[in-house]
Amino acid sequence: MTDSLLLSLGLGLAVIVLVNLGLVRFTGTSARQAAATVALVTIGLYGPYSILNWPGGDVFAIHLAIYLLGSLACGMLLDARASGRGLHWGPATIGGFFIIVATVCATLVSVAQHGLTPVIGRWVLPEAASGRVVVSSMFPGVVSHDFHKKESLHNQYLQQFEHQRERGWQVQQGWLDDPVADHPTAFRVAAQTREGKPLAGATVTGEFLRPANSHLDIAFDLAERAPGVYETELQLPAAGLWNLVLNIRQGEELHEVRANTEVRGP
Repeated sequence: MTDSLLLSLGLGLAVIVLVNLGLVRFTGTSARQAAATVALVTIGLYGPYSILNWPGGDVFAIHLAIYLLGSLACGMLLDARASGRGLHWGPATIGGFFIIVATVCATLVSVAQHGLTPVIGRWVLPEAASGRVVVSSMFPGVVSHDFHKKESLHNQYLQQFEHQRERGWQVQQGWLDDPVADHPTAFRVAAQTREGKPLAGATVTGEFLRPANSHLDIAFDLAERAPGVYETELQLPAAGLWNLVLNIRQGEELHEVRANTEVRGP
């Protein structure tokens, strides 16, 4: 599975190994001192960088853990080689255990952010009951209605939903062309009353929510192009599954639509 997370982990580990080897070979530094130096420099560089470009607590922890484990492994292996003794099974077992744990965690974080590859997904995931349903292995990471420990808000939402069902507004929404990441695409909403009359003069707003990365969420407003027809041009920054929360308000009446959409890569 190739993505930005595994790429940054792999490149970072490669740099750490090369720096450890360089310090031991060209400066005469002992393996333990080299490993400690590289570990401290890693913390000193990656810590401030992550604070300025915060990737999320899970991604930060995985990077830091694997980088430090890589430096530790270099110190243990190079020290054993320099002393002419084999690596003791105790430290090797402990180090191997933590490396396996960190690798599994990194894989889980990657799957949560980007989902399984299409090949693995077809093998692991069940087939959708309908061809129109998008099956995704990404962790949602977003909750459009968080009613945990908020019973009054939950009851209010249920009442609003029942009123919406009785009102019978008919709403259709979708892209005018296949959406592609980082490419502007027109998005249209057509709204009618129960009797089929255009719902003119409404205020239509929405938000596309990115699973596992709320920093990419996009809020938008739609302009009325014709009676009951609202459009805007949107450019979603990443491929994959997006959740949609759409609000149509006319006077005191509110109609909410929740859906999802799939965006292709460029």
